[in-house]
Amino acid sequence: MNPEFWRGKTVFVTGHTGFKGSWLSLWLSSAGAHVQGYSLPPPTDPSLFSVANLQDAITGHVVGDIRDIERLQYAMTAARPDIVLHLAAQPLVRYSYVEPVETYEVNVIGTVNILEAVRKCSSVRAVINVTTDKCYDNKEWAWGYRESEPLGGSDPYSSSKACSELVAAAYRNSFLRQAGVAVATGRAGNVIGGGDWALDRLLPDFFRALDTGRTLEVRFPESTRPWQHVLEPLAGYLLLAERLWADGDRYAAPWNFGPPDDDAWPVHRILDQLTSRIPGTAWRNVGGEHVHEAGYLKLDSSRARTELGWAPRWSLERALDMTIDWHQEWSRGASMRDVCLAQIAAYQDQKV
Repeated sequence: MNPEFWRGKTVFVTGHTGFKGSWLSLWLSSAGAHVQGYSLPPPTDPSLFSVANLQDAITGHVVGDIRDIERLQYAMTAARPDIVLHLAAQPLVRYSYVEPVETYEVNVIGTVNILEAVRKCSSVRAVINVTTDKCYDNKEWAWGYRESEPLGGSDPYSSSKACSELVAAAYRNSFLRQAGVAVATGRAGNVIGGGDWALDRLLPDFFRALDTGRTLEVRFPESTRPWQHVLEPLAGYLLLAERLWADGDRYAAPWNFGPPDDDAWPVHRILDQLTSRIPGTAWRNVGGEHVHEAGYLKLDSSRARTELGWAPRWSLERALDMTIDWHQEWSRGASMRDVCLAQIAAYQDQKV
C-alpha cells in the first residue's frame, strides 16, 4: 500500500461495520483517505467497529442495506467516491443453509445494486468486488485454484459468491469498461485477526469458549483451509486498487490473495497451536451429522505475486500470535483503535 496514493482519495466502502470492513476502513483513514461507509449496523455485539470507535475515525457513516438500491444510489452519489470497495455480504456458509434466499439477495442482487449505482455515479474510477476462495467449483484436489478455474459452489453461500463474480464480469464487459471504470474481484481465504466475533468461525468460537471457560466443540477438525491474517488480503485489495487506477485495462480481472501453501492447515492444527499458547484451553471433536462444508481448499496466488508484486508478510504462526495479542489487549481494556493501528504499522514494516 502506498499511503501517498490514498491521501485525499474518497473511498466508498460497503460493509464497513463488519470485521474486514472495519480493519480496511481504519487502515484507509490512517493513510489520509476520506472513507464513506455504507453498511448495516455492526453484525455482532461486541464488534470491532464499536470497540475501536471507528465511527469517529472515518468521514461518513451511512446505515443502509445494499438491497435498497435507492438509498444506496443516493449515498454513493452524495459521496462522489473515486474508488469503491464492496465488502458487504452475507458471509457465513452455515447461515446460508438456514437463509438461502437472503444469502442470494445480499450477495448477488446486492452486487448488482452496487455496480448499478457505480454506473450512475460519474466520479468512480475503480471498483473491487470482494468475494471468496469458496467461489470455485471445489474438487478438493491438492493443488491451489487459479483465477481461470471454473466457478461453482455446492452450498448457497459459495454459489452466491460465484454468481457475484459473474455479475461483476458482466457489468465490467457490458457497461463499465467503456465508461472508464475498472472493475476487479478479490478472492481470499479464511481470514483471522482481532475483533472478529462472528458465529461459526473457528477463532471467534475459540475465544468465546475461552472467555466462558468452556471446551470448544469442533465439527470438522480435518478440514483444511488457506488461513491468513486479515491484513494480508486487505493489503492485496489496496494494492490492486492502486493498479486499477493507473492501468485499469490491464488489471480489471479476478485476483487470488491467498497464503503460502505451508499455511493451508487443518483445523486441528490451528487449535493445537492455540491451546499450546493459552494454558487451560481445550477442544473436542463432536462429529455427528452436519451440513456439507468443503474439506480441502487452497488458492494459487502466483498471479498476484507476479503481476501485482503482492506477497504475504506474516506467517500463520505470526498471525495467530497477533490475534491472541489483540484479544488479550481487549480483555485488559486497552484502546483498541491504538492496538489496531499498531498492528497495521507492524504489518507495513514487515519485510516480505
